[in-house]
Amino acid sequence: MRRLINHPLFVYVLCLTLLLTVGMDFLASTKAAGLNPSDLNSHSESTSVMEEASILGPMVPVHLSASKSVSKELSRVTTLSISKPSQKNKVTAAKPSFDRYEVTATYLNVRANPYATSKKIDTKKKGTVLQVESKTPNGWLQLKGGGYVHGGYAQHMPEIDPDRKFPDVVTMTKRPARTIPTPTPVVTEPMKPTSSIQSDSGLSEEHIAQLFKGTALAGHELEEAVLEIEEEYGINAYFTIAVMKLESGNGKSKLAKTKNNLFGLNATGGSNKNAFHFKSKGASVEKFGQLLSKNYVKKGYTTVEKVASKYCPVNPKWPSLVKGIMKSDYKKL
Repeated sequence: MRRLINHPLFVYVLCLTLLLTVGMDFLASTKAAGLNPSDLNSHSESTSVMEEASILGPMVPVHLSASKSVSKELSRVTTLSISKPSQKNKVTAAKPSFDRYEVTATYLNVRANPYATSKKIDTKKKGTVLQVESKTPNGWLQLKGGGYVHGGYAQHMPEIDPDRKFPDVVTMTKRPARTIPTPTPVVTEPMKPTSSIQSDSGLSEEHIAQLFKGTALAGHELEEAVLEIEEEYGINAYFTIAVMKLESGNGKSKLAKTKNNLFGLNATGGSNKNAFHFKSKGASVEKFGQLLSKNYVKKGYTTVEKVASKYCPVNPKWPSLVKGIMKSDYKKL
């Protein structure tokens, strides 16, 4: 028996028998566990290699080869997962098709067409941001959605950079709910008049209607015309009303009744046959604003005293009379 054990052939047969017995037991256990033997091919192949290596010669470090393969696969997956996002999906913000302007006047009328006598369709308060599609040659701004405003009373705002970079993730902190107070309506207060004829009066149509109350100037829709020339030419409404009252005798003068001329424009005395004739009293106010802007303000006549030296040089009391009416009107409000 000892001689058989020492015989190499007997040893090989004995090892082979043991391997077959172990393999049959392993297959039976995998089937009992519900596993598919085909899923274990790689493991079986490694086992076969190990068995053959054990039988035929020194053990081969198969685990080292398998470890390198797994390490290489993990490296590939990690590289894919941390690769940079594609630039093809980058979204570029479109540049807006309009310019932004901020209203600088207390109130700015929106007109149906780009001229001062056009129909008023809306009013914008100071600080309102306007969306402007284009600018006309005469300085009016065409609003997005319709209407025009005079460009002299709106300031251009810088464009928002569409390429501005924002963080990819923004963490929002939840804040407790708060009660939003009801906004208080903006009420303009009349400004105290000064000698400067180019200033903001702060008057509204209601204020001017109150100043015309009890005179022949009431009921002719002059309130809007007075504010229009303040808006377009910067002529203070107090000054316009004071000159109107003084030159027309509160709307009762002959020129005011027969020619709708409230300011004595181009009147030379006597029959005043050369005095301007207007279709309406509102047209007279508009002409007064045009002439004052062109022939006085643009030439440096910007105070009541300077205007008086050219407008009515024959009456030295004219400046004090006009300023007296302005102060009286301010006290009525």
